[in-house]
Amino acid sequence: MSEPVTASRSTAVSDAGLVLRETPPGAQVVSFDGRYIWAFTAVRDGRAAPGGLLVEWPPVLKRFLNGTVRVEVSDVAGGRVLIDEEVVLGDGADGARVEVVDGSGLPLAIDKVGHLCRAFEDTDEGIRDEILLGTRRALDDLRDVCHVEAYLNYGALLGAIRDGAMIAHDSDTDVCYLSRHRQPADIIAESYRIERVMQERGWRLLRMSGGDIKLLLPLSDGRQCHIDIFVAFRVGETFYQLGNRSGHLPESAILPVSTITLHGVDFPAPADPEAMLAFIYGPGWRVPDPSFKYADPAAGVRRLDGWLRGFRTTMAPWADFHNGPGNELRGRRSMFAKWVDGQLPRGAAIAEIGSGTGRDAIWFAKRGRPVIAFDFSRAARAVVSRRAESRDLPVEVRPLILNELRTVLVTGAELARDPHHLYARHVIGALDDQARAQLWVLCRMALRSGGFLFLEFSADEGTDDPDPQPEGLVRRLDPALVRREIEAAGGVVERERHRSGQDVLGNDDPSVCRMRVRWPRPRPPQPRRTEP
Repeated sequence: MSEPVTASRSTAVSDAGLVLRETPPGAQVVSFDGRYIWAFTAVRDGRAAPGGLLVEWPPVLKRFLNGTVRVEVSDVAGGRVLIDEEVVLGDGADGARVEVVDGSGLPLAIDKVGHLCRAFEDTDEGIRDEILLGTRRALDDLRDVCHVEAYLNYGALLGAIRDGAMIAHDSDTDVCYLSRHRQPADIIAESYRIERVMQERGWRLLRMSGGDIKLLLPLSDGRQCHIDIFVAFRVGETFYQLGNRSGHLPESAILPVSTITLHGVDFPAPADPEAMLAFIYGPGWRVPDPSFKYADPAAGVRRLDGWLRGFRTTMAPWADFHNGPGNELRGRRSMFAKWVDGQLPRGAAIAEIGSGTGRDAIWFAKRGRPVIAFDFSRAARAVVSRRAESRDLPVEVRPLILNELRTVLVTGAELARDPHHLYARHVIGALDDQARAQLWVLCRMALRSGGFLFLEFSADEGTDDPDPQPEGLVRRLDPALVRREIEAAGGVVERERHRSGQDVLGNDDPSVCRMRVRWPRPRPPQPRRTEP
């Protein structure tokens, strides 16, 4: 075996990322202290910078980059090494080593969609077997109890066909089922039926869209493995498969299902696994590429978004925020919480929309108020639940996705029966137009019997105020626009204040708007007068 070739002085490491003085072909693997962390393709992921091509560190990695670490960058086979040297990142942290680990000290890596995860190569054999048997049990339940044609797919199928083993840098397993329905409404109804049946079988799960549910498989090391269940279906001549695949694939490539073996466990698979893998990954699927990124047809993505899901483009960044330093933003309650508390009678119930790390919800509960904490981020809800439990506070934590009208209507109906004042701090700046409109729908439903909406957001006053943080997740809004939207939805802004304040991260914000809003009780229809 030949020794790896090092490209002398071809790469420099900085706090910003990797500066490449030449552009290497194909995927490049980044390791810290000999452990896989991330992969990239220079021509796709780099940008011109002084000294060469800068490949920036992924945002989810930056919080770890403070200390000393041995950085190695090489091709996938390890035959050509661009750099292999000890470097100091950040302020050095008094000689501490850089460790990319979770809260339990377990190693993390970046997956193909840019999330931090526990890769299979860092998972011991016993845990791997639990994942395999759990995935097989899920497929058996789908086929034998839900009565759908389900099959192993994506990374697990690729690993089974290419190597007979899990892909080292993968982190979960994916299965699909072929729906016989052609109409999106029927496909969604079928998915909800499957959800109910799987829950009856004892599975804990999360609904990700109208055609995608995620099973939560508990593992003996305390973690959870995710098993994604994606729907596949055909509309006209186009085959669609979540997530986001669309194009031409004949049914004969799927049915009748075949059998493949992965680490000695048999799984149902598409009839023609190679055709399925080419459909998903392209004709080069046989060549390992840990930096692979999907290139989905834009028209197909638009249709799947419109048919089966709300738009959740910020869900992953918010999850990364709450799994990272965001979950440490505990601090004191906000000044807004104190402002609201002083306007409500003792013991009045509050529902916080977008509770984030829960510092205000926890404070309200300490004040003896019944509290419901709503957030669309599972990571955020987990933080609030842990904090409430550790303080023995009765905070009810619930999911709420404002982009999904179904969820909004259910929540609005529940709050109409169980009245709470609504509290939303720095939420509307994180919403798109549709989600903001549906927030007003929820308020109109929940407050029809009385109560207030208390609103705080970073205001666009027509000046050059800096963007609020977290960058790219929250924006400024014109208070006049917000007022018009509220009034159009039947609300009345009773009180409005403009002042300096703080953003989500606690940074000083020179322009913050506060509103107290009510929705008047609808007047009953008056009987028409008739002439005698």
